[in-house]
Amino acid sequence: MAPALVETIGYLASALVVFSLIMSSVLRLRVIGLVGAVVFTTYGLLIGSIPVVVTNLCIVVVHGFHLARILRDRASDSYFEVVRWPVFGTYLPRFLEFHRDDIIRSQPSFAGLRDEHEGWVVLRDAEPVGLVLATHDGRGNAHIELDYVRPEHRDLRAGEVFYDRDDALGREGIHTVTADAETDLHRRYLEQMGFTPAEGSTTRMRRAVGPRVTPSASS
Repeated sequence: MAPALVETIGYLASALVVFSLIMSSVLRLRVIGLVGAVVFTTYGLLIGSIPVVVTNLCIVVVHGFHLARILRDRASDSYFEVVRWPVFGTYLPRFLEFHRDDIIRSQPSFAGLRDEHEGWVVLRDAEPVGLVLATHDGRGNAHIELDYVRPEHRDLRAGEVFYDRDDALGREGIHTVTADAETDLHRRYLEQMGFTPAEGSTTRMRRAVGPRVTPSASS
């Protein structure tokens, strides 16, 4: 193989490893880090460097082990836990203030916590990683005013647990939920969660509460 191509593979491996370290998502960090270690192993073989090969094979094993655990746990209903959370007290205001800049990127019109909000916190290993705030009209309709998950957990399907698996809204007597898609980022997320455009609105989206039914192959 041409020396220039071998050197390019080495630079590519280095770039992938560095890129993985700037990922806020744990899942992406593991995937990109694994690919980078595989490319680095290939580079080590091409230049005949046993230390480079051995080191990066060990990194492949480490990333592979953690990635397999993440994917296995992500498929489990117990990976995330949804708990009802009172809106009064000191914790939620502190959580919102700490993550305010990140919240504004996807949901810029969120105006802050109000007494009429109903709140749910998404937990991972008893640590809060997400927050949903909604208002309820008492007739089975709710409007989501904030649906936020910390960046490192966004690839791990916390939203699916809240809307599909846990049925947190259904337990409150809610049968229809709406949300406003103010940004492309939030619209894509809502579509992934099963929301569809509400009639007569360019931003409001709607979905029925409860697990989505996937059509069978025979239907």
